[in-house]
Amino acid sequence: MRTRITEMFGVETPIVMGGMTGVGYGELVAAVANAGALGFITAHMFKSGRELLDEIEKTQALTDKPFGVNLTLLPSINPIPYDEYREAIIASGIKIVETAGRAPTDHLPRFKEFGVKVIHKCTSVRHSVSAVKHGCDVISIDGFECAGHPGEDDVGLVVLLPATVDAVSVPVIASGGMADGRSLVAALALGADGVNMGTRFCATVEAKIHENVKKQIVEFTERDTVLVGRSLRNTARVARNAISEQVAEIQKDPTKTFADVRELMAGVRGRANVLEGGDLDGGIWSTGQSQALIHDIPTCAELVNNIMAQADEVLHTRLKQIGG
Repeated sequence: MRTRITEMFGVETPIVMGGMTGVGYGELVAAVANAGALGFITAHMFKSGRELLDEIEKTQALTDKPFGVNLTLLPSINPIPYDEYREAIIASGIKIVETAGRAPTDHLPRFKEFGVKVIHKCTSVRHSVSAVKHGCDVISIDGFECAGHPGEDDVGLVVLLPATVDAVSVPVIASGGMADGRSLVAALALGADGVNMGTRFCATVEAKIHENVKKQIVEFTERDTVLVGRSLRNTARVARNAISEQVAEIQKDPTKTFADVRELMAGVRGRANVLEGGDLDGGIWSTGQSQALIHDIPTCAELVNNIMAQADEVLHTRLKQIGG
């Protein structure tokens, strides 16, 4: 299956595993790459550019296939060494970066200088158009179904994706609700050149998260997520558990501020207690509505093979039958 994404990045399939906090370590990224998909190390999990470079080099020793690094550009109480990350990426020879959060305008000149292609994650058509004007090479458009931050417009991918494709000339990756071969074919039909699957890759053998989390993803349905941060205009889709429901209840009161939920929503709490410790009610953790389509915990190689086989069946059997 050839698209502008496979040709631009030299990957075998138009399947992407974007950066995920607490998940995007080198071992998983290498497994994704060896399976023929495109994975991203999540930079801000590392304390310095040196640590990130070490992780990149470790991953390069595990695969000779393309992979990238995610830079999520967000305000933080404690300064994040973004400039160090950028220079580590350049020094490593990595040629693919996924950015999210604010526009990466201050990093683009250096990336362009060294031939690094930039995929920018957006949640709206207007932000996608702006990112392309600034010089981003690919748009990854997140529909309302996605894990993490879906933006504030609440537009599902079946509308948001073709609207974005119509508005920009660069390749577009579909993100949010993508989990199988049917998702891939549907996204391609709507104009995408690839799909981003986050939650689906969490439920794989190689993902370095607790088995309890993987099993919970398999058991969950499309209704087992909660939107938090709505009152702060910083919406996040997370797993339904005791903590997320408590946060959502507190935030029904418009007088409440972030200070009222800071401890409950602390990212370090979710990573330590849930992703590492396996306590499913130990903190906030991200998952998307695509979990309704996840029924097993395969290896990355099995997953990619299954996705492509199902996509092939849909394209050459089901759609052919419908078309006569």
